[in-house]
Amino acid sequence: MTASGRSETADDLLAALLDGMDAALCAFDGYGVITHWNREAERILGWSAAEAVGRKGFAGWAVRAADAQDVQDRLMAAQKVPGRQVHEFALLTKDGGRVLVRTQSAGVPGADGKPAGVYCAFSEVHAQIDLERSIALSESLMDDASWGVVLVDVDLRPAVVNAHAARAFGSGRGALLGRPLGELLSQGVEELEGALQHVLAEGAPPAPVELWVSVRTPEGVRRRCWRCGFLRLASPLAEEPVPLGVGLLFQDVTEARQAQLDTARLRFRSHQLYRAGRAAAECEDPAEAAAVRLEFALAGFAEHALLDVLDHGPGAGAGSGAEPGRGRLLRWAASPPGLPGMPEPGAIPVPYEAGHPALQALDRAGSVRASAPTGALEGPGAAEAAGQAAGQWAEARRWPEGAAHALCTVLRSRGRSLGTLTFLRGPSRAAFERADAAYAEEVAARVAADLDLLGR
Repeated sequence: MTASGRSETADDLLAALLDGMDAALCAFDGYGVITHWNREAERILGWSAAEAVGRKGFAGWAVRAADAQDVQDRLMAAQKVPGRQVHEFALLTKDGGRVLVRTQSAGVPGADGKPAGVYCAFSEVHAQIDLERSIALSESLMDDASWGVVLVDVDLRPAVVNAHAARAFGSGRGALLGRPLGELLSQGVEELEGALQHVLAEGAPPAPVELWVSVRTPEGVRRRCWRCGFLRLASPLAEEPVPLGVGLLFQDVTEARQAQLDTARLRFRSHQLYRAGRAAAECEDPAEAAAVRLEFALAGFAEHALLDVLDHGPGAGAGSGAEPGRGRLLRWAASPPGLPGMPEPGAIPVPYEAGHPALQALDRAGSVRASAPTGALEGPGAAEAAGQAAGQWAEARRWPEGAAHALCTVLRSRGRSLGTLTFLRGPSRAAFERADAAYAEEVAARVAADLDLLGR
């Protein structure tokens, strides 16, 4: 290829590069004559390259006469100082309008190192301000916003995490990057990943979503409720939207949601006590009234209820875990009735061994909570082994198969202990808490009143 051919190819390449730029660009030689003018400059001002190239400065066509000399001097001064110079000018469009532009100009050295001209990149001020606002917003969000912000890549791994989100995960920002969500959350992973995949495929949901998750932290697992918003991130440089990942914005609303749940639970239980009282008032037999109260108490609270009554008859202090003078416990009622493997109501003493939670409740004249040991087993057989351990735990305490959490409380009336009331939950339910004990004690007090009336 000849020298002229290489020169033409280089000129074509330079022209293509200039026309493909997103910013408007023009260049001046050492005398201030325009040598280059790209398509973005034509779009902003309306002057074509043929009309702009060869003109000396902007005077007489792209700037007001009163401003022409000042604009020219400030642009050409970039030859004499190092680095880039930033200015704002009001330029004229071809149709006579005015456009406020922000320019970045710098000197162009010649082959001998001396100033040979100036290049000037400019854009409309409002577009530049929009860009700066976007950058400032992203930096603020990634710094320490009041919401947690996590940018997740297409593999659903955190790529950027702000300080608020790092505190919510209980880890450093760098330690979270690139890790699967399953390593960060013990529960709620499927729901969160499903939401992220939906956003990647279909777009963001129209409203925020609340998710309950369990976060693994150095201090242990924490159950949290996050109010989440999702944004699909797409590349602005591609002809068609190309997903880059998902922006997850979340706020911890655990306290507010827990307060709402506690209020709703308290309202429901109060309503159940009211309904049970109305139903029990229609029972002629106090024993039937006690059984009705157990049925109402189970709703939303436990799977099983066992009512054991103290028997002070002959031989009541012997065997079955009973201590001398305390009496033995007889199964009075069970709800639901007919539990397999359980003694029939009123038939024989319940063979509780010493240290049984029901006997502890009698000794303390209060409530006792217990749960099956979960252990720290891992591996393919961990779930089966845990289920077997829970079954043995329930069998050893003479409770129905599948019981994993127990709450035993004493039946008290007129200063006397009449027996025990036991509520049982399965492994899929949470363990009993203090608020549950208060509710169980309220039910036990009413059942005890029925039994006391029956004894009279």
